[in-house]
Amino acid sequence: MAKIKIRPLDDRVVVEPVEAEQTTAGGIVLPDSAKEKPQRGKVLAVGPGRLLDSGQRGELSVSVGDEVIYGKYGGTDIEINGDDVKILRESDILAKVVN
Repeated sequence: MAKIKIRPLDDRVVVEPVEAEQTTAGGIVLPDSAKEKPQRGKVLAVGPGRLLDSGQRGELSVSVGDEVIYGKYGGTDIEINGDDVKILRESDILAKVVN
């Protein structure tokens, strides 16, 4: 994906979904209608953090390049430069994938 020109606000994160597997473990090819919505993605951009009562910004737990797992119905799907991305709040991210 080309460099995106979007800056998320507060504790929002822009994620590029990683597509679901095309075949099952047994080798059966899945049609598009049978595939689940992707719940994994790569972080493309992060906001500055949520504004705390003290006036400071809360630090985000994820950074650009991280692979994350997010809730199935979380966030908002948008298209940027022909690429589908998802804008999530940090609280919609369930885990960071650690290699």
